[in-house]
Amino acid sequence: MIESRSNARIKKIQKLRKSARYRRQEALFVAEGWKMTEEALRRSLVKTIYISTTVENEFRQRFPMQKFSEAEVEILSESLFREISDTVSPQGIMALVNMPCYDREDVVGGERAAVLCLEDIRDPGNLGTMFRTAEGAGMSGVLLSGGCADIFNPKVVRSTMGSLFRVPFYVAKDLTTEVERMKNSGFTVFAAHLQGDCSYEEADYSGRTGILIGNEAGGLSEKLSALADVKVKIPMEGELESLNAAVSAALLMYEVHRNRR
Repeated sequence: MIESRSNARIKKIQKLRKSARYRRQEALFVAEGWKMTEEALRRSLVKTIYISTTVENEFRQRFPMQKFSEAEVEILSESLFREISDTVSPQGIMALVNMPCYDREDVVGGERAAVLCLEDIRDPGNLGTMFRTAEGAGMSGVLLSGGCADIFNPKVVRSTMGSLFRVPFYVAKDLTTEVERMKNSGFTVFAAHLQGDCSYEEADYSGRTGILIGNEAGGLSEKLSALADVKVKIPMEGELESLNAAVSAALLMYEVHRNRR
């Protein structure tokens, strides 16, 4: 049983939580809670499981040996687990998880692909919510600019509620170039815009579709906005100038879903 925060494994967990660079270097991230651990186990991505002494019996019941035979299991004292937990009410289980990896074709390759394209989304909660909504709306995948929050940030991971393991994603070196490539391969690209050509409910999303969503503060860059085949507007009452980026993304993604039922 591990009881000291000076233990090398505990130091690694803490460093993985704090440093995106270290996560990339190790190709590992921390997933906390029963649901996230189980999702990772199903995909044979777990390297090490850490459990509190308080949930040891429950762990053995919920995860028979054959489910985690390839993963190490370490037991932590309850006080240490609470100390290193990233949540207010720890569930007593976390895992070091190998990063899932996709290539570009996993995201954009389908004949009727519908891709959420994100430019510099900085808020971890927004990014995680977008992944979760992308799964719910049946999107093919998510294409991200390098300026987006790290997908494996603990807050992003938690906000995805497991969608991180089910929705293909690809981080583009240059999002503008990737969107141009999408257009050249038959995608129609839509962008939410205050001066949109039509309401988002009137557009035709039946073909290969890309949805552009920009930074929370600045919106889409001029270069990326200029690539949109159709700019759509979302009606707003009152004195609002814009909606939350995750809300705008959700409205457009579910309109794509409605068009394809």
